[in-house]
Amino acid sequence: MDHKSENTAVTEIAGMNPSESVSGLYSAIEESARLLEVPCSPGKVLPILTVYGEALPDAVVAFRVATGERHAGELDCRFSIPLDVDPYGLAVSNGFIADTDHPAGTLLSDIRDRCPLDCYGIDFGVVGGLKKIWAVLRRGHLQEVSRLAALPSMPRGLGESVDFFARHRLGDKAGLLGIDYRSRTVNVYFGEQPAECFEPETVRSMLDELGQGEPSEQMLTLARRAFGIYVTLNWDSPKLERICFAVATADPTELPVPLDPRIERFVSHIRNSNTDPKFVYAVASSPQGEYYKLQSYHRWQPRVLDMMQLADGAVKDPV
Repeated sequence: MDHKSENTAVTEIAGMNPSESVSGLYSAIEESARLLEVPCSPGKVLPILTVYGEALPDAVVAFRVATGERHAGELDCRFSIPLDVDPYGLAVSNGFIADTDHPAGTLLSDIRDRCPLDCYGIDFGVVGGLKKIWAVLRRGHLQEVSRLAALPSMPRGLGESVDFFARHRLGDKAGLLGIDYRSRTVNVYFGEQPAECFEPETVRSMLDELGQGEPSEQMLTLARRAFGIYVTLNWDSPKLERICFAVATADPTELPVPLDPRIERFVSHIRNSNTDPKFVYAVASSPQGEYYKLQSYHRWQPRVLDMMQLADGAVKDPV
């Protein structure tokens, strides 16, 4: 399949029936995986697409690739699904993830029972299988961090970090949460951050307080251009595990930082096959060091960043 035909296969998913949507999206995944030298097996990918296939004709779809040893050899795909689908129940009943008595297994239902939601999202690796389920809060209904921290199955680190968020002006509200069932972590996306939150002094102060060392100049440069922040927590520590800064762009090669060769190849591929490319390029801190992530939107809607990347209120025009 050439680049132009791949672009057609992806962008014309809207209006197709579910089976056509599944085959079209699989073709796009397979082509991107081939470019990145990531093994792509129909037996691994098609079951996930098929189970959630009824939602695909209207879904927002994005691909993501990341740097670092733990992310090598993987391509992630994520797509939105409506509220009338039970994402966790389907994932468990189809063997994509194991049911568990760990708090990760009940967090999604806690969020659904107590917060107004817009939709869910499914996030899976071409190699690793289903990883995350996203809970996207209803537009205009950001939730106070203290309210989210009070959820019975939320990692305690969220509540214990409220003062940290206030000191560094991350805000007191969030609009998107992602539950990773394999790594047993939670992503919390903040909204309504002031510009000071992205300044080098603030970034340095945050990482120093978390014991993650001095940020690189590349990280500081990207953070100053970021439009949103999210944090990662786990159930084993009261500290935040990671902080990530996200930059929206139509061309990541024009960012004032070098790109990893693998990501640069991916960018070139997308830009050659799409007349209106949209990307989010992000840098994440962690105790193991910084790493970088590129997300490319293959199915775009005006509300896409609300749904798939950052909380309502944090979004700026990405192009």
